[in-house]
Amino acid sequence: MEDGKKLTFPLMLTVGTAVIGSLQFGYNSGVINAPQKIIEMFYNETWYDRYKEPIAKTTLTTLWSLSVAIFSIGGIVGSFSVGLFVNRFGRRNSMLMANVLAFIAAALMGFSKIAASWEMLIIGRFVVGLYSGLSTGFVPMYIGEVSPTALRGALGTLHQLGVVVGILMTQIFGLESLMGNADLWPFLLGFTFVPALLQCILLPFCPESPRFLLIIRNEENKAKAVLKKLRGTTDVSADMQEMKEESRQMMREKKVTIPELFRSPLYRQPILVAIVLHLSQQLSGINAVFYFSTRIFEKANVEQPVYATIGTGVVNTAFTVVSLFVVERAGRRSLQLLGLLGMAGSAILMTIALALLDQVKWMSYVSIVAIFGFVAFFEIGPGPIPWFIVAELFSQGPRPSAMAVAGFSNWTANFIVGFCFQYVEELCGPYVFVIFTLLLLGFFVFTYFKVPETKGRTFDEISSGFRQTAAGAEKHSPEELNSLGADSQL
Repeated sequence: MEDGKKLTFPLMLTVGTAVIGSLQFGYNSGVINAPQKIIEMFYNETWYDRYKEPIAKTTLTTLWSLSVAIFSIGGIVGSFSVGLFVNRFGRRNSMLMANVLAFIAAALMGFSKIAASWEMLIIGRFVVGLYSGLSTGFVPMYIGEVSPTALRGALGTLHQLGVVVGILMTQIFGLESLMGNADLWPFLLGFTFVPALLQCILLPFCPESPRFLLIIRNEENKAKAVLKKLRGTTDVSADMQEMKEESRQMMREKKVTIPELFRSPLYRQPILVAIVLHLSQQLSGINAVFYFSTRIFEKANVEQPVYATIGTGVVNTAFTVVSLFVVERAGRRSLQLLGLLGMAGSAILMTIALALLDQVKWMSYVSIVAIFGFVAFFEIGPGPIPWFIVAELFSQGPRPSAMAVAGFSNWTANFIVGFCFQYVEELCGPYVFVIFTLLLLGFFVFTYFKVPETKGRTFDEISSGFRQTAAGAEKHSPEELNSLGADSQL
């Protein structure tokens, strides 16, 4: 196998350890759904013990909605804070430091029942949301920077694999026979302590990002040593040359702030692409399926809807693995287009099945097929690709700010869908997925015309493509383009 495509043990350990943060994100995004009724009983009992009267239904609904939504609010704050850490402390050390938040959250949620405090649970959800928001920035950036160009897409997909495995774990652990019961639900929520501890043990054995060492810290010898370890070869001249070119580029373009991403013609198109790709992930309707899948299966008259939901998680995981193996062959853009179109088709089938349920009983089986298809096509493209393609679209100068903006867009859309879906569903009934179909078709058109293929291209080659576009679209003096980071020949 060529050195550029070699999957060494140090590289697998490094990427695998980072992906624990992705698993945490997936686990904590779904963990509170299964024991909803039991936790609501805990809220009611705690309220009665304090105030000697049952909790009002509207108050209980508000507290539960806050318990779910505050995770996304924490994620929004965390994702927007990524740039404060990665260049100051490094990619690896930032992940290590973030685990403090996971430990605090585990303690707050795990001991909330003993302390008879629903406030502790809600604060814990916010803190673990902060941790997850930071992780969705740290992990894809770190994986993208330690991976060889030829494996960057496949290894970048592992972030999404970690997320879906985390979701599947919540669906299994949340069964009433395991931890989704009145006695063990605090352990279900506090379980986040275990992966955090494992990551803290393993991260010291993982190297810092070689790009951070060379480009940010200017420690060439350390960067070369890390590359030799990760690549399993003594000849890392190609990687070093690529990073040095990126370093020279960064010296011209300096650190880029978030407002500059939108003001500069060089970054306007890639940041628009990054934002729309992340919106396509959340506004596709995938979280509507995950958050409310059990309820959808109940409406479709499916026996044992809990197990059908677990089946959704299994399909989710399986097709993420499929994406991992095909992303370097088929390319990012092709898989994104296929995924969006497939999801739109599945959404139409789901709408028809749900609309005809009362007239045609076997439509319940069609709805299961449609949901499984919807999830499968999501994991082929819109699931994994937006997370790692942002790191590919930007060079070192604007990358931290771009990751923060993309993460902020993702978490905000996540919050909107999670908070609004049940109300929109009440208004639209079985036709709610028509809205998502229209959005998916819009994202398909945008991807077709605006998203470049990044497969097999170095970070600098991708940035150069956008620089040429900016130079063609805007008439700037050579001095102005140079000050923004363009090549001197543009």
